[in-house]
Amino acid sequence: MSSKSPRFPNNEPSRLQERYMQDPQDLILVRHDEREEGRVTTVTFNNPEKRNSLSLAGKNRFIDTLAKLRYDESLRVLIITGAGDKSFIGGTDLPQLASFNLEEAQASSNTTHRMCDAVRTFPVPVIARINGFCFGSGMELAACADMRVGATHSRFGMPETRMGLPSGMEASVLPRLIGWGKACELVLTGDHIDADEAYRIQYLQRLVPYAELDAVVEAWVTSLLACGPQAVRLQKRLILDWATMSVTDGARAGIQAVVDAYRTGEPKQYISNFIERKKQREQERAKVGK
Repeated sequence: MSSKSPRFPNNEPSRLQERYMQDPQDLILVRHDEREEGRVTTVTFNNPEKRNSLSLAGKNRFIDTLAKLRYDESLRVLIITGAGDKSFIGGTDLPQLASFNLEEAQASSNTTHRMCDAVRTFPVPVIARINGFCFGSGMELAACADMRVGATHSRFGMPETRMGLPSGMEASVLPRLIGWGKACELVLTGDHIDADEAYRIQYLQRLVPYAELDAVVEAWVTSLLACGPQAVRLQKRLILDWATMSVTDGARAGIQAVVDAYRTGEPKQYISNFIERKKQREQERAKVGK
């Protein structure tokens, strides 16, 4: 899969661009699962030797991948995970991070934001399948997903201050997700938390042993595929609107979304199907009762 070169303020090649060009081509793996209801796609960060840490190459490849996927009208659900059973995303590649000059630091931070924003604004539901270490930019990216399930051996944290850096970019999502107090604790101390604590503070919606991760993901996928595809896309757009709107403006946006749903024809189809299934169940119960 091709990827664009990172953008820098000037046009001269930098040390970071050279390292980027030397990175392998399989940092991001994409698998499509074609189902009767539509496509379910899994995107895997594939750098297990380095805990699936993110180089600039990996971030740009991920951005390019999602840019293509977001225009796939058959896509119903996007799943994000890490290769192996040890790590989801271990953060940004530390040797690369340590060598940045000012220009490169800005470029890398911009790229982290674009990567997380691509997840947050993706038009269909995004599930983060967290299979291990989830640190720094990995915790930010998962926070931008709609649903998060974690394995019990996973660990979480925002260790940037331990590296002499503030937690920026989509760390700004954390206070809304886990509350100001816990978010401040994590980004100020750089401390790690275990999966039980991540679940307790509602960073995770589900917490299961590693062997049960896929079962939880599949249950969510099944529920999402049972819904109207256009209704889900409209709902995802509304959720994004709610984050920036007053209650009144959010209600108005919701009214318009309902009108837009009727334009698709889905309400008539899905309500009729529901009524028909209910009628059939009642008829079956009546036969059993005779």
